[in-house]
Amino acid sequence: MFDFIPIKSYYDIYYHTIACICFIAYFHTLILKPSESKLLFFCKAGAFFLLISLLLYIGFRPLHGIFVDMTTYANIFQRYQIGNYDITNDYGFSYFLLFCSKVMTLEGFFFLSAFIYIFPLFCASKNWFPNHYFFAFLLFVSSFSFWPYGVNGIRNGMATSLFILAISYNHKNFKLMVIFFVLSFSFHNSMLLPIAAFFVSKFVPDTIKYYFFYILAIVLSISMGGIWENIFASLGFGDERFSAYLTAESDSGKFSSTGFRYDFLLYSLAPIILSIFYKFKSGYKSVIYDRILHTYIIANAFWVMIIRANFSNRFAYLSWFLMAIVVIYPLLDKNIWTNQFKKIGILILAYYSFTYLMFLKDTF
Repeated sequence: MFDFIPIKSYYDIYYHTIACICFIAYFHTLILKPSESKLLFFCKAGAFFLLISLLLYIGFRPLHGIFVDMTTYANIFQRYQIGNYDITNDYGFSYFLLFCSKVMTLEGFFFLSAFIYIFPLFCASKNWFPNHYFFAFLLFVSSFSFWPYGVNGIRNGMATSLFILAISYNHKNFKLMVIFFVLSFSFHNSMLLPIAAFFVSKFVPDTIKYYFFYILAIVLSISMGGIWENIFASLGFGDERFSAYLTAESDSGKFSSTGFRYDFLLYSLAPIILSIFYKFKSGYKSVIYDRILHTYIIANAFWVMIIRANFSNRFAYLSWFLMAIVVIYPLLDKNIWTNQFKKIGILILAYYSFTYLMFLKDTF
């Protein structure tokens, strides 16, 4: 356990360290060329260092209420240890928790949970970009939603990482993709939305239609107020937990029930706008990228429809976890811009700047 680190500094150390790593990555893109042996070594060593550091730092964090849901998971784990367990609709996670409670300590459970959350992101980055996977992995772990779902929304975080691993096997190993989809859904039933969106993207390949769908979602959300929250809650989409998140009271001081969030809508729009430059200005073409982009648009459009819902961050995350790969995939896949490698470094800094500024805002 990292008990020697002051608990009040735990968040600060993470965000400041990632900022330093982003700057180091930026300087490497300025100095080195993408094919240089020094750069390739940096990518391999940097990715490995980042992986191990995150596994240790998140996996062996102290048990403390500052991580919010961590204490809840600890209590559930301890009940499972004495045989007082309840198998929920998230069967995969329930049986995972049951297994862990019988063969390992609470500390082991949290470390294994961190491994399932972080390692799939590393593997997926390597599947997509064998030479420059460090940059994709760095973008994943510097995302606005990465830290909260590693130390707080643990179950949802593991489910989304398994989803990312699944789509990284698209066109490579269909059976593995399906297996990881099933595991993702079994850990958190809300993954039905991005999984369904991914399969829809196979049959509707026209990106323009998704752009219009997203615009329609914004118009309907603005014009029809909070009616969508009530409709989805009454339909019972998902489970009781889903309806509770739509209708329960929340803390307006956090990203929850605070009305129509134009700031987060603009944040969600950024990768979609970037995709327009990739596809229509730069002429980038990739079936894999299109399917990831279309999945992101569908899932995010759903959040836009219920943007006023209590705890709407829970629904935003069903698309935001894909944001990093939507942003970086074309630039690591093909050369479409002049001095592209240098611009990757700038993009990394720009991408993390939102995360870092939100951290500073909460700090001060």
